[in-house]
Amino acid sequence: MLKNRYQLLGVMSGTSLDGLDLAQVFFQLENGRWIYEFGACETLPYSDEWRERLASAIVLSEEPLELLDKKYTTYLALQIQEFIDRHKLKDLDAIASHGHTVFHRPDEGITKQIGNRAELAKLLRQTVVCDFRVQDVALGGQGAPLVPIGDRLLFGEYDYCINLGGFANLSFEKQGERIAFDICPVNICLNPLAQKLGLAFDNQGAIARSGNLIPELLKELEDLPFYQEAPPKSLGLEWVRENIDPILVRYSNRTEDILHTFTEHIALQIANSLHEGARVLFTGGGSFNTYLIERIGQHQNILTQRASDRLINFKEALIFALLGVLKLRDEVNCLRSVTGASRDHSSGKIINM
Repeated sequence: MLKNRYQLLGVMSGTSLDGLDLAQVFFQLENGRWIYEFGACETLPYSDEWRERLASAIVLSEEPLELLDKKYTTYLALQIQEFIDRHKLKDLDAIASHGHTVFHRPDEGITKQIGNRAELAKLLRQTVVCDFRVQDVALGGQGAPLVPIGDRLLFGEYDYCINLGGFANLSFEKQGERIAFDICPVNICLNPLAQKLGLAFDNQGAIARSGNLIPELLKELEDLPFYQEAPPKSLGLEWVRENIDPILVRYSNRTEDILHTFTEHIALQIANSLHEGARVLFTGGGSFNTYLIERIGQHQNILTQRASDRLINFKEALIFALLGVLKLRDEVNCLRSVTGASRDHSSGKIINM
């Protein structure tokens, strides 16, 4: 018989390479609805060495990538174990880990997340649920986004849930189905621009606010074919390198102006995805970019709800923990209406210690 209470540790590493998000989450099923409560949460920043390793992994051949996978799995186990020890966590049902995406080419039937090796469970002496994307791609889906099932089950009172992370993605209900897709790149492009000015990121969008619009750049970005495609659709680092980087490299304008223009591009793409008067929940690190949120509001009349800081920082880790619970229960955690897979399914693999 299935139980109604679970304690999981959700682990997320995003494309923006900020670090590892770890969230202890307690779940309870009450009257058919999942209720959650955060326990201990931390973001563990990557060292410069690990950030460089992960950023360059996309160009590695098979053998060096296999070696990196092993090293990253060991690194991941160490970080998770230290978190467990530091917060004295006990009686975890499982650790639900996303791993780190190296490449994601679903149209070619390929997606690769490192850190999902069986050794992770052995090193931690814990049950691990991981590799959530592979099965969906094998079923003809995009393997992304995976968060919308959590939006439906945990945040159904909002018209739209928008995550502003490495990429902006949204989910919403339409005629009884959950629809979701990636909108555009966000921090995966904004952060490197800020780093050119010696900053890790553009705090509250202050640099972008100080810049000026470059109309030609904005038009090039707005005209990218991806934005005309119908969902399901998803983005990855490869798409940025193939489509965004070649555009940006042609502009020698001030970095402040490029940041301003790219922020305007993001705001336009997000605003165009929403309907007037919608109630919108913003999460992800980009939610702290007050200038970006203002610009979205200038282009579309919406009721914005910024989540608590803890939910903003750890929503993806929270939902991967929920995906782990659903997998343990052999229940649907991946929706065909979102990814384009041939059917709804329970994705991921369970690795026992």
